[in-house]
Amino acid sequence: MAFFTQDQLEAIAGALGDTDAGLTGAEIQHLLASSKMTDPGPATKRVRIYNAFAESQNTKKNRTNILEFIRLAMRPARYSRQPERYEPMRALLNQALAFAGLVVDEAGNLTSTEAAQTLPEAQRRARDLRADLEGRGVHPDVLKFCRAELLADNYFHAVQEAVKSVADKMRSRTGLTDDGAALVDRVLGGDPPLLAINSRTSASEHSEQKGFANLVRGTFGMFRNPTAHEARIHWVMTKEDAEDLLTIVSLIHRRLDQAHMPPRV
Repeated sequence: MAFFTQDQLEAIAGALGDTDAGLTGAEIQHLLASSKMTDPGPATKRVRIYNAFAESQNTKKNRTNILEFIRLAMRPARYSRQPERYEPMRALLNQALAFAGLVVDEAGNLTSTEAAQTLPEAQRRARDLRADLEGRGVHPDVLKFCRAELLADNYFHAVQEAVKSVADKMRSRTGLTDDGAALVDRVLGGDPPLLAINSRTSASEHSEQKGFANLVRGTFGMFRNPTAHEARIHWVMTKEDAEDLLTIVSLIHRRLDQAHMPPRV
Protein backbone atom coordinates (compact mmCIF):
# COMPACT_ATOMS: atom_id res chain seq x y z
CA MET A 1 0.00 0.00 0.00
CA ALA A 2 1.34 3.42 -1.00
CA PHE A 3 2.20 5.99 1.63
CA PHE A 4 3.21 9.61 1.38
CA THR A 5 6.75 10.39 2.49
CA GLN A 6 7.34 13.14 5.04
CA ASP A 7 8.66 15.48 2.33
CA GLN A 8 5.61 14.78 0.17
CA LEU A 9 3.24 15.47 3.08
CA GLU A 10 5.04 18.72 3.84
CA ALA A 11 4.84 19.81 0.20
CA ILE A 12 1.13 18.90 -0.10
CA ALA A 13 0.27 20.61 3.19
CA GLY A 14 2.27 23.65 2.11
CA ALA A 15 0.29 23.91 -1.12
CA LEU A 16 -3.12 23.44 0.51
CA GLY A 17 -2.21 25.82 3.34
CA ASP A 18 -0.48 28.42 1.18
CA THR A 19 -0.85 31.90 2.67
CA ASP A 20 -2.11 33.45 -0.55
CA ALA A 21 -3.61 30.70 -2.71
CA GLY A 22 -4.51 28.07 -0.12
CA LEU A 23 -7.48 27.10 1.99
CA THR A 24 -8.86 29.29 4.76
CA GLY A 25 -8.83 28.23 8.39
CA ALA A 26 -12.58 27.60 8.36
CA GLU A 27 -12.27 25.52 5.19
CA ILE A 28 -9.52 23.42 6.75
CA GLN A 29 -11.66 22.77 9.83
CA HIS A 30 -14.62 21.69 7.70
CA LEU A 31 -12.54 19.50 5.38
CA LEU A 32 -10.77 17.73 8.25
CA ALA A 33 -14.14 16.88 9.78
CA SER A 34 -15.58 15.79 6.43
CA SER A 35 -12.62 13.52 5.71
CA LYS A 36 -12.74 12.07 9.23
CA MET A 37 -9.36 13.28 10.43
CA THR A 38 -8.45 14.69 13.82
CA ASP A 39 -8.04 18.46 13.85
CA PRO A 40 -4.78 19.24 15.70
CA GLY A 41 -6.08 22.70 16.59
CA PRO A 42 -4.63 26.21 16.28
CA ALA A 43 -1.41 26.46 14.26
CA THR A 44 -0.33 27.93 10.97
CA LYS A 45 -2.44 26.53 8.16
CA ARG A 46 0.19 24.31 6.59
CA VAL A 47 1.36 23.01 9.99
CA ARG A 48 -2.24 22.25 10.95
CA ILE A 49 -2.80 20.32 7.73
CA TYR A 50 0.54 18.51 7.92
CA ASN A 51 -0.03 17.41 11.54
CA ALA A 52 -3.51 16.12 10.68
CA PHE A 53 -2.23 14.25 7.62
CA ALA A 54 0.74 12.74 9.46
CA GLU A 55 -1.40 11.64 12.41
CA SER A 56 -3.97 10.03 10.11
CA GLN A 57 -1.43 8.14 8.01
CA ASN A 58 0.60 7.00 11.03
CA THR A 59 -2.46 5.88 12.99
CA LYS A 60 -4.51 4.27 10.21
CA LYS A 61 -1.54 2.93 8.23
CA ASN A 62 -2.97 4.25 4.98
CA ARG A 63 -3.46 7.53 3.14
CA THR A 64 -7.17 7.08 2.37
CA ASN A 65 -8.37 10.01 4.46
CA ILE A 66 -5.67 12.30 3.09
CA LEU A 67 -6.76 11.51 -0.46
CA GLU A 68 -10.37 12.18 0.52
CA PHE A 69 -9.37 15.57 1.97
CA ILE A 70 -7.67 16.47 -1.32
CA ARG A 71 -10.68 15.33 -3.38
CA LEU A 72 -13.07 17.36 -1.27
CA ALA A 73 -10.80 20.40 -1.25
CA MET A 74 -10.41 20.39 -5.04
CA ARG A 75 -14.05 20.09 -6.06
CA PRO A 76 -14.50 22.99 -8.51
CA ALA A 77 -18.02 23.63 -7.19
CA ARG A 78 -16.48 24.78 -3.91
CA TYR A 79 -15.07 27.79 -5.73
CA SER A 80 -18.15 28.83 -7.68
CA ARG A 81 -18.21 32.19 -5.89
CA GLN A 82 -14.43 32.66 -6.08
CA PRO A 83 -13.38 30.85 -9.26
CA GLU A 84 -10.11 32.78 -9.39
CA ARG A 85 -8.87 30.77 -6.39
CA TYR A 86 -9.05 27.36 -8.06
CA GLU A 87 -6.29 27.30 -10.67
CA PRO A 88 -3.55 28.86 -8.49
CA MET A 89 -4.28 26.29 -5.77
CA ARG A 90 -4.43 23.42 -8.27
CA ALA A 91 -1.09 24.47 -9.77
CA LEU A 92 0.59 24.56 -6.37
CA LEU A 93 -0.95 21.25 -5.31
CA ASN A 94 -0.06 19.45 -8.53
CA GLN A 95 3.56 20.46 -8.16
CA ALA A 96 3.58 18.77 -4.76
CA LEU A 97 1.56 15.74 -5.89
CA ALA A 98 3.75 15.11 -8.93
CA PHE A 99 6.41 13.39 -6.86
CA ALA A 100 3.78 11.00 -5.47
CA GLY A 101 2.53 10.12 -8.98
CA LEU A 102 -0.78 11.97 -8.55
CA VAL A 103 -2.47 14.87 -10.31
CA VAL A 104 -5.68 16.90 -9.95
CA ASP A 105 -7.18 17.57 -13.38
CA GLU A 106 -9.23 20.62 -14.39
CA ALA A 107 -12.44 18.86 -13.36
CA GLY A 108 -11.07 18.27 -9.86
CA ASN A 109 -10.49 14.55 -10.27
CA LEU A 110 -7.52 13.09 -8.39
CA THR A 111 -5.86 10.52 -10.65
CA SER A 112 -2.66 8.54 -10.86
CA THR A 113 0.07 9.56 -13.25
CA GLU A 114 3.68 8.74 -13.90
CA ALA A 115 5.81 10.06 -11.05
CA ALA A 116 7.63 13.28 -11.88
CA GLN A 117 10.66 12.69 -14.07
CA THR A 118 12.19 16.04 -13.11
CA LEU A 119 13.32 14.69 -9.75
CA PRO A 120 16.98 14.13 -10.77
CA GLU A 121 17.16 17.73 -11.99
CA ALA A 122 15.43 18.94 -8.84
CA GLN A 123 17.84 16.88 -6.75
CA ARG A 124 20.78 18.43 -8.56
CA ARG A 125 19.40 21.89 -7.93
CA ALA A 126 18.90 21.08 -4.26
CA ARG A 127 22.42 19.65 -3.91
CA ASP A 128 24.10 22.58 -5.67
CA LEU A 129 22.04 25.19 -3.87
CA ARG A 130 22.77 23.64 -0.48
CA ALA A 131 26.50 23.47 -1.24
CA ASP A 132 26.63 27.15 -2.23
CA LEU A 133 24.62 28.22 0.81
CA GLU A 134 26.74 26.14 3.17
CA GLY A 135 29.75 27.95 1.70
CA ARG A 136 28.09 31.20 2.70
CA GLY A 137 27.47 29.86 6.21
CA VAL A 138 23.72 30.37 6.06
CA HIS A 139 21.43 29.54 8.97
CA PRO A 140 20.40 25.85 9.35
CA ASP A 141 16.72 26.89 9.27
CA VAL A 142 17.30 28.02 5.68
CA LEU A 143 19.21 24.95 4.51
CA LYS A 144 16.27 22.64 5.20
CA PHE A 145 14.37 24.25 2.32
CA CYS A 146 16.94 23.02 -0.21
CA ARG A 147 14.73 20.06 -1.09
CA ALA A 148 13.92 18.51 -4.44
CA GLU A 149 10.16 18.79 -3.85
CA LEU A 150 10.52 22.59 -3.64
CA LEU A 151 12.90 22.87 -6.60
CA ALA A 152 11.06 20.90 -9.27
CA ASP A 153 10.02 24.02 -11.17
CA ASN A 154 12.55 26.69 -10.26
CA TYR A 155 13.92 28.27 -7.10
CA PHE A 156 10.88 30.33 -6.18
CA HIS A 157 9.07 27.85 -3.94
CA ALA A 158 12.16 27.09 -1.85
CA VAL A 159 12.67 30.80 -1.19
CA GLN A 160 8.97 31.34 -0.51
CA GLU A 161 8.88 28.55 2.08
CA ALA A 162 12.06 29.87 3.71
CA VAL A 163 10.46 33.30 4.01
CA LYS A 164 7.38 31.73 5.59
CA SER A 165 9.64 30.08 8.16
CA VAL A 166 10.61 33.54 9.41
CA ALA A 167 6.97 34.25 10.24
CA ASP A 168 6.72 30.84 11.91
CA LYS A 169 9.69 31.67 14.14
CA MET A 170 8.26 35.07 15.08
CA ARG A 171 4.96 33.45 16.02
CA SER A 172 6.64 30.69 18.04
CA ARG A 173 8.80 33.20 19.91
CA THR A 174 5.87 35.44 20.82
CA GLY A 175 2.74 33.28 20.81
CA LEU A 176 1.04 35.56 18.28
CA THR A 177 -1.04 34.27 15.38
CA ASP A 178 -0.75 37.29 13.05
CA ASP A 179 0.87 37.18 9.62
CA GLY A 180 2.64 39.52 7.24
CA ALA A 181 3.14 43.20 8.04
CA ALA A 182 0.78 43.02 11.03
CA LEU A 183 3.00 40.35 12.58
CA VAL A 184 6.15 42.41 11.98
CA ASP A 185 4.57 45.53 13.49
CA ARG A 186 3.49 43.70 16.64
CA VAL A 187 6.71 41.76 17.13
CA LEU A 188 9.38 44.26 16.11
CA GLY A 189 7.54 47.56 16.49
CA GLY A 190 6.22 49.26 19.59
CA ASP A 191 8.03 50.66 22.58
CA PRO A 192 9.23 48.28 23.74
CA PRO A 193 8.88 45.70 20.94
CA LEU A 194 8.06 42.10 21.75
CA LEU A 195 11.46 41.14 20.33
CA ALA A 196 14.43 43.50 20.43
CA ILE A 197 17.60 42.84 18.43
CA ASN A 198 19.72 45.14 20.62
CA SER A 199 19.60 46.96 23.95
CA ARG A 200 17.84 50.01 22.43
CA THR A 201 19.86 52.38 24.61
CA SER A 202 20.86 54.82 21.88
CA ALA A 203 19.33 56.54 18.88
CA SER A 204 21.38 54.38 16.51
CA GLU A 205 20.14 51.17 18.15
CA HIS A 206 16.54 52.38 17.90
CA SER A 207 17.20 53.05 14.20
CA GLU A 208 18.69 49.57 13.79
CA GLN A 209 15.57 48.01 15.31
CA LYS A 210 13.34 50.03 12.99
CA GLY A 211 15.50 49.18 9.96
CA PHE A 212 15.41 45.47 10.80
CA ALA A 213 11.61 45.61 11.02
CA ASN A 214 11.53 47.28 7.59
CA LEU A 215 13.83 44.58 6.18
CA VAL A 216 11.55 41.79 7.43
CA ARG A 217 8.42 43.61 6.27
CA GLY A 218 9.91 44.14 2.81
CA THR A 219 11.01 40.52 2.55
CA PHE A 220 7.48 39.37 3.37
CA GLY A 221 6.07 41.84 0.84
CA MET A 222 8.00 40.27 -2.05
CA PHE A 223 6.15 36.99 -1.56
CA ARG A 224 2.60 38.09 -0.88
CA ASN A 225 0.17 38.49 -3.75
CA PRO A 226 -1.79 41.75 -4.12
CA THR A 227 -4.82 39.70 -5.21
CA ALA A 228 -5.70 36.05 -4.72
CA HIS A 229 -5.74 35.26 -8.44
CA GLU A 230 -2.43 36.96 -9.25
CA ALA A 231 -0.40 33.90 -8.38
CA ARG A 232 3.36 34.39 -8.28
CA ILE A 233 4.04 30.74 -8.96
CA HIS A 234 5.11 31.91 -12.43
CA TRP A 235 7.95 34.06 -11.04
CA VAL A 236 11.03 32.64 -12.74
CA MET A 237 13.82 33.00 -10.18
CA THR A 238 17.47 32.44 -11.00
CA LYS A 239 19.82 30.52 -8.74
CA GLU A 240 21.79 33.71 -8.06
CA ASP A 241 18.66 35.58 -6.96
CA ALA A 242 17.61 32.64 -4.80
CA GLU A 243 20.98 32.49 -3.05
CA ASP A 244 20.96 36.23 -2.36
CA LEU A 245 17.40 36.14 -1.02
CA LEU A 246 18.07 33.07 1.11
CA THR A 247 21.13 34.81 2.54
CA ILE A 248 18.89 37.69 3.62
CA VAL A 249 16.48 35.19 5.19
CA SER A 250 19.48 33.65 6.98
CA LEU A 251 20.41 37.04 8.42
CA ILE A 252 16.86 37.55 9.65
CA HIS A 253 16.83 34.12 11.32
CA ARG A 254 20.12 34.83 13.11
CA ARG A 255 18.95 38.17 14.41
CA LEU A 256 15.68 36.67 15.60
CA ASP A 257 17.56 33.87 17.38
CA GLN A 258 19.64 36.47 19.20
CA ALA A 259 16.71 38.78 19.94
CA HIS A 260 15.42 39.16 23.49
CA MET A 261 12.06 40.09 24.97
CA PRO A 262 12.35 43.42 26.80
CA PRO A 263 10.50 43.62 30.13
CA ARG A 264 7.03 45.10 29.86
CA VAL A 265 6.49 48.03 32.19
